[in-house]
Amino acid sequence: MKFFVTGGAGFIGSHMVDLLLKEGEVVVYDNFSSGKMEFLEDAQKNPGFTLVEGDLLDYDKLKEAMSGCDWVYHFAANPDVRTGVKEPGRDLEQGVQATFNVLEAMRANSVENIVFSSSSTVYGEATVLPTPEDYGPLVPISIYAAAKLGSEAFITSYAHTFNMRGWIFRFANIIGTRGTHGILVDFKNKLENNPAELEILGDGTQKKSYLNVVECVEVMKFAVDNSPEQVNIFNLGSEDQITVARIAEIVVEELKLPDVKLNYTGGDRGWKGDVPQMSLSIEKVKKLGWQPKRNSEEAIRDAFRSLL
Repeated sequence: MKFFVTGGAGFIGSHMVDLLLKEGEVVVYDNFSSGKMEFLEDAQKNPGFTLVEGDLLDYDKLKEAMSGCDWVYHFAANPDVRTGVKEPGRDLEQGVQATFNVLEAMRANSVENIVFSSSSTVYGEATVLPTPEDYGPLVPISIYAAAKLGSEAFITSYAHTFNMRGWIFRFANIIGTRGTHGILVDFKNKLENNPAELEILGDGTQKKSYLNVVECVEVMKFAVDNSPEQVNIFNLGSEDQITVARIAEIVVEELKLPDVKLNYTGGDRGWKGDVPQMSLSIEKVKKLGWQPKRNSEEAIRDAFRSLL
């Protein structure tokens, strides 16, 4: 079996690469806009590993690199929701256009299977919590989310039009080793600069679900192996939520900093497009036999310790 992993040098993608190398050959395709070579340090020791440095917008190079592969795991995208406010075109190019190019390269190379990393943000501000996969209508409130939903639509349409199969995973907040951005990295950097104060975006009541990255890639592979429909859509997350204020407390506890002043910027969300309340129903993937090993707080503590 030969796997093609876009964004394989990134946070989640590199963990999937490590897992897939246990089952076959892996070709990583990455432009290193956010990925890091150090994340592939172990993978590069495996004789079944190949690295191609390239951009998904370079269709000819992408098509050539994918030749001979059996599966595509598509992680490459703009990783930061917040950039859409200043650079809306970035998500269009790195999300929708990049996914379209991947699907076209698959068609040219007769690759039938694609696994896609989507996001809970496609649900927008859902009125049903925990939110199931069949919730609708889907009304994204960020450019990032719109790009994820657009990519989902292309994948499902290609699956039905060209007899492909797709697995779409809508992630909660994924955290853990090799994390490069997000709330834990943000808090860590701020407290390193000023151990006496911590700026917290919003009012601290934002409440979300968190999942460890190793668990994330393991359950992805588990679901792929156990859900053979033409299009398979799964939520991935934990079964609880944790507030931003509580995460700040955990970070301060782990750093053992005394008397840190918490400064809230105010408002019910951290930035334009931020969904203040997110909880995913994971009953569908649980019915396959999977159960999360950690709750959100345990995942947060483990992830922050790995950052240190």
